[in-house]
Amino acid sequence: MIPFAKGHGLGNDYLVLDRRDLPGELSARAIQRICDRNRGVGSDGILLRVASVRADFGLRIFNPDGSEAEKSGNGLRIFAKYLHDHGHAKTAVFTVDTHGGLVECACHVVNGRVAAVAVEMGRATFRAPEIPMNGPDREAIGIPLEVAGTILTVTAVSVGNPHCVVFVERLDEGEVRRLGPLVERHPAFPNRTNVQFARVRARDTVDVLVWERGAGWTLASGSSACAVASAAVRNDLTDGRMTIRMPGGPLAVEVRPDWSLRLEGPVEEICTGVLSPELERHL
Repeated sequence: MIPFAKGHGLGNDYLVLDRRDLPGELSARAIQRICDRNRGVGSDGILLRVASVRADFGLRIFNPDGSEAEKSGNGLRIFAKYLHDHGHAKTAVFTVDTHGGLVECACHVVNGRVAAVAVEMGRATFRAPEIPMNGPDREAIGIPLEVAGTILTVTAVSVGNPHCVVFVERLDEGEVRRLGPLVERHPAFPNRTNVQFARVRARDTVDVLVWERGAGWTLASGSSACAVASAAVRNDLTDGRMTIRMPGGPLAVEVRPDWSLRLEGPVEEICTGVLSPELERHL
């Protein structure tokens, strides 16, 4: 049987598996079945611990549709708590190798358990080829994007994975659910994109609704929080330190002058268990 741990960051939940416990590679079909909330364990994705030659730990991140993500702020916090609380990490600070770059995790430990994690998320870039976004080599700031007959003004940014931020005067969940999947798969984004609709409340506070690539409507997203914070600073809407408020709760983000990013927020473990032989047969 295959052991797993399940955790969440502000309602964004992931399962942690170890590659060494699996009989083979995870197929897209297997990921979809495990993440299914009716026929599987249920989650917003899978965090797969793998070996790394350049960091303390290696991590692959899978969306519930079976696609692979480069980076996840909430996923990294869940993974960091798992590593520390289950005895794999011997210190509270360690490095993790992701497809979106090398990151450092610093665990805040209370009574022997991790309560919150700060993650050095790397640097933001707005250059279209680095996001990637089709079109000329430019900074993708204030770009008009036609979606279903509506012209959105977007700022595209990569924080190790692609994001499209839309600043609005009023947040509307229905509009996010309607336009989010269309922006995610817009021809402008060859690798698809995460989508955020954001309303700036003050120089240190932004409210955000998220449509996550490969997962859909999401209560919270750490990399989305970093993307929105970077876009807000780049558009001179906020200062460098801010609270990003999402339906699942708030995250603290610092955007430094060199565009390096620090994300901090709470994390909780939900349960541990094993995949049953019946479920394994479907994989």
